[in-house]
Amino acid sequence: MALILTLAAVAVVAIVLLAMSLHIVTQYETGVLFRLGRVIGTRQPGLAVIIPIIDRLTKVALRIVTLPIQSQGIITKDNVSVDVSAVAYFRVVDAVKSVVAIENVTAAIDQIAQTTLRKVVGQHSLDETLAETDVINDGIRKILDVTTLAWGVEVTLVELKDIQLPDSMKRAMARQAEAEREKRAKIIAAEGEAMAAAALGTASDTMMAHPLALQLRNLQTLVELGVDKNTTVVFPAPLMSTISELGTFLAKETSSTAALEALMHLPAA
Repeated sequence: MALILTLAAVAVVAIVLLAMSLHIVTQYETGVLFRLGRVIGTRQPGLAVIIPIIDRLTKVALRIVTLPIQSQGIITKDNVSVDVSAVAYFRVVDAVKSVVAIENVTAAIDQIAQTTLRKVVGQHSLDETLAETDVINDGIRKILDVTTLAWGVEVTLVELKDIQLPDSMKRAMARQAEAEREKRAKIIAAEGEAMAAAALGTASDTMMAHPLALQLRNLQTLVELGVDKNTTVVFPAPLMSTISELGTFLAKETSSTAALEALMHLPAA
């Protein structure tokens, strides 16, 4: 009976040791093998066999990790207070360094990303922050890579996610945009007036050179008025010819008056 119990105990211990010695490393992981506290190598995806108690296998995920960077209160270069949040994407490129060089990779990158975000955005004005997000994203990523590569981690992408402005600044920007639109509208209207004036000048020169053109224009005006079936018919007088005839009439009247006055001053015979 005692022999059976002993064999059973040995079998249980053997099963436990076998379970402790067998590890499965998935496709997106790399195993870092420690033996008596020292790194002796890595284990690739598949079945990994270790020595129980003596060895310890730490699995490191190699997939890209999405890390939200919480909103940071930042004062821009032109002294405007904004709240900026972002998101960072990183992946482990050296499993041994990510385990040995740093205690918690995700927490460390989160903290350094927050400070880097405040530093980079603070070096830009508000207009640059809103318009040049690609430059800011690239600047943050480069600064992070300098530090994280020593931890065996590569930051692949950083994107500003949201920029919150004070209400007073939103109203000021809305007024600025409205004034800019009004400015463009006035400029366009002035350009239209200038073009119309130039076209009218050209048309008047053409009509002065071709008197019949004015008559044809008058007839066209009559046709346009007749389309509405108005009871009143307007006959436009040729303005230029009327002015010319009026000038001729006044000249004749002046000459006649001068001749009459000359006759009145003649001495009697």
